Amino acid sequence: MKWRTRVTELLDITYPVIQGGLAYLAYSNLAAAVSNAGGLGQLTAMSMSGPEQLRKEIQMVREKTTRPFGVNFAIGQHGRPFEKMVQTAVDEQVPVISVTGGNPKGVLEAVNGTGIKTLVLVAARRQAVKAQELGADAVMVVGHEGGGHLGRDDVGTFVLTPQVVDAVDIPVIASGGIGDGRGLMAALSLGADGVEMGTRFIATKECTHAHPAYKEALIQADETSTTVIKRSLKAPARALKNDWTTRILELEQEEAGYEGLRSYISGDANKTFIYEGQKGHGFGWAGQVASRIHDVPTVEEFFGRMMKEAEEIRTRWS
Repeated sequence: MKWRTRVTELLDITYPVIQGGLAYLAYSNLAAAVSNAGGLGQLTAMSMSGPEQLRKEIQMVREKTTRPFGVNFAIGQHGRPFEKMVQTAVDEQVPVISVTGGNPKGVLEAVNGTGIKTLVLVAARRQAVKAQELGADAVMVVGHEGGGHLGRDDVGTFVLTPQVVDAVDIPVIASGGIGDGRGLMAALSLGADGVEMGTRFIATKECTHAHPAYKEALIQADETSTTVIKRSLKAPARALKNDWTTRILELEQEEAGYEGLRSYISGDANKTFIYEGQKGHGFGWAGQVASRIHDVPTVEEFFGRMMKEAEEIRTRWS
C-alpha cells in the first residue's frame, strides 16, 4: 500500500513517520537507518560540541543514505547560541530543519529562502497558529504522554491533535504516546498527516549511543513507569521513574529552585544514565509509550511490522 499524505509529499518520504530529536542520542547511525527505512531520520544539533561536529555528522548521514533527513534544534536547552549551528545546516543544504523547545522565529528567519523544509514542535494550539504565521512548513504537536520536554497544560495527544488540525492550514504531525501501527492510524484518523516518535527509536539497534540498561528499562516499563519532573521550573518533562527522579521530585516539593535542582537535571546527569546505565546517578527521558516497547529490533524490522500493522487496520477499515 502507498502511504501518501501531505507530510510524505512535503518531505519526500515513503512513510509519514519522523524520528524525534532525542538529545544526546540522535546521531548518524540512527538518522540514516530511519531515512533508509522510509521515514525521516534526524540529527540532534544542540547536543553536539559545535558546528564542526554537526557538519561531520551531516556528512556521515549522507554517506549512509541518499534519502531525506533532518537536523533538530532544541533551542531552549543548554542556553547555548544556535546561530552558527543553524548556519552550518544551511551551508550543508540539509533537506529538513526542525525546531523544538523555544521560540522558532530566529531559526525560521535564518532558513527562509533556502528551500529547506521547516518543522516546529508545539504543545498548544496557540503555538501552532504562531508557528504557521512565522512560516513553518508543518507543526509537530506533542501531547502530555510524550517523553522529554512537554507543554505546561497537561493536554493529551488525542485531544490536542484535532484541536491543532482545526486551527492551522499547514500539515500537522502528531507526537506523544505513539509507537506502533495502531498509533499511526489513530493519529491519521484525528486529522494528522503523520507522526513523530522518539522513545520507540531509542530501543532500536541503531540507537548505538543508548546504554543497554536504558533500553532494558524501556522494555521493562509499564504505563506507570514514567514521571514528570521540572514542573516547579515551568519546564515539565517526562522521564523514567528511578531513585534519581524521586529525589528531583522531593527537591521540587521542598522548593529548591533551579540552583538546588541544577546538578540533578543537568545534561551530565542525563548522560550518566543514558550512556553509562547508572540509574542511581542520573535519569533518562521516556514517554508513556515505553509500556508498549517489548524488544530492541533494527529500525528496518520495526518499520516493517509497524507498517504491516497499519496496513491491516487500513484494510479492515475499508
